[in-house]
Amino acid sequence: MEKRYDAIIVGAGMAGIYAVYHLRRLGLSLRCFEAGSSVGGTWYWNRYPGARVDIESMEYSFAFSDEIQQEWNWSERYAGQAELSRYFEFVTDRFDLRRDMQFNTRVEGAHYDAESNDWLVMTSDGARHRARYCLMTTGLLSAPNKPDIKGLANFKGAVYHTGLWPKEPVDFFGQRVGVIGTGSSAVQAIPLIAEQARELTVFQRTPAYAVPLRNHPMPEEYQLRVKAEYAEWRRKERYESFGGWVAVDYQPVEPVTGSALAVSPAERMALYEQRWRNGGLAFYNVYPDVYTDLAANNTLAEFIRGKIRERVKDPAKAALLTPDYPILMKRLIADTNYYETYNKDHVQLVDVSKHPIECITETGVRVKGAVHECDSLVLATGYDAMTGALTRMDIRGKNGETIADHWAQGARTHLGLLCAGFPNLFIIDAAGSPSVVFQPVFVMEEQINWVGECIQNLEASGHATIEATRAAEDAWSAECERALHATLFPTVNSWYVGANIEGKSHAGLIYLGGMPEYRRWCAEEAAGGYPGCVLGKREAIALS
Repeated sequence: MEKRYDAIIVGAGMAGIYAVYHLRRLGLSLRCFEAGSSVGGTWYWNRYPGARVDIESMEYSFAFSDEIQQEWNWSERYAGQAELSRYFEFVTDRFDLRRDMQFNTRVEGAHYDAESNDWLVMTSDGARHRARYCLMTTGLLSAPNKPDIKGLANFKGAVYHTGLWPKEPVDFFGQRVGVIGTGSSAVQAIPLIAEQARELTVFQRTPAYAVPLRNHPMPEEYQLRVKAEYAEWRRKERYESFGGWVAVDYQPVEPVTGSALAVSPAERMALYEQRWRNGGLAFYNVYPDVYTDLAANNTLAEFIRGKIRERVKDPAKAALLTPDYPILMKRLIADTNYYETYNKDHVQLVDVSKHPIECITETGVRVKGAVHECDSLVLATGYDAMTGALTRMDIRGKNGETIADHWAQGARTHLGLLCAGFPNLFIIDAAGSPSVVFQPVFVMEEQINWVGECIQNLEASGHATIEATRAAEDAWSAECERALHATLFPTVNSWYVGANIEGKSHAGLIYLGGMPEYRRWCAEEAAGGYPGCVLGKREAIALS
């Protein structure tokens, strides 16, 4: 027997939690399906050693409820995975959201039924569900990239992926451990794995820029002060910041203006040193032309390169760990003792940029004919970002086209929210949105508010469906490309542009025009009666 709802929500991460809260308040019947056993999304699955947020806890949190802001107390400046999980569970239970959620249930497919104007959603328990509206709150980093390395299946030891870490603690004591990859999860995990492993070998293709996180227990005075000023903090984060966070030296700072090349070296160095002392991702709020001008970018890149050379004692290792590409064009990583770990005698760094991994043997990793013996392997190989969570599902629109086929030449969306041929399918915090460079918490809250208003407008006007036009998709793809190529981002291979997945197109993946412009585009679309969309008449179909 098929169950029918007004809306089905796929994924119970931060966006899924808020979608259940918001759509319920609009009076819709709904069901949220989650593959994990609890809420949290990416933070549910990312249990690897050192997993921790890199935006301050006071800022990386829901803004929709001042009750939550006042009631929850953070224990650390940057919350770890366990505390983040407790926070999401607290919010979920505070608003009694679990009654509309179903856990341990993976959505395997969603097919649009043009006769009923419903989405037919199939789940891993064999059930079928129908809904007028379908919200994909699957997130931008939720589809682990499992590398296709020859011989991996033959390895006799344990293999772990940072994005699918076991619930039970993993004991590496006395083991020879190999870590493949040096992205964010690897940078967080490597220092802690090194504390246990007898030998640790890190296989690096591309070095990362990492800066100190400087985590510590949450100062009580700071937490109380932010709570008293939250309204102003949130306003600054949303409307006056570059990336959706504003704290530097425990104060909200104004965005930096002007050119890195127009100030004196002493003034520029003073700003960089302040950001260095602050820790975390404060370097995203520096001179805006570091994103567009190579010479300006190099002033910051050279500053960080110098810090890396100071932290790594062995000049040969330091050289391997020092990037030579523009900074901030790949994700800046906040670390705790990452570079210092390579000063330990039992930690080895293997460069696989020019001589890739040949294969995995039964006992280790072969590079240049030599096998590096390992008892366990950690795959810190990231995600099929922005699109992977959806293209791996069997999502079919009104003409039977799959979302994977629709996005074969790039992520075609209108405003990162709607697709042509997929009526009433709303995409949150993923392809075509600014959430790569703006705090995803705020992006998803604003997108879900937009979707809620859209649903209300459809119901009030007697329309049954909304979908993007092909022309609107073309226009948004062109706008994403224009904004992308106005920056240095295309000069660097990163998951921002899909370069970590073989054959993946960068088209339409990210919007880099800034959150104010994105907010304007979305507001004008709604205010204009959705000119970039096709609206379908209800034809006597009513909400359940």
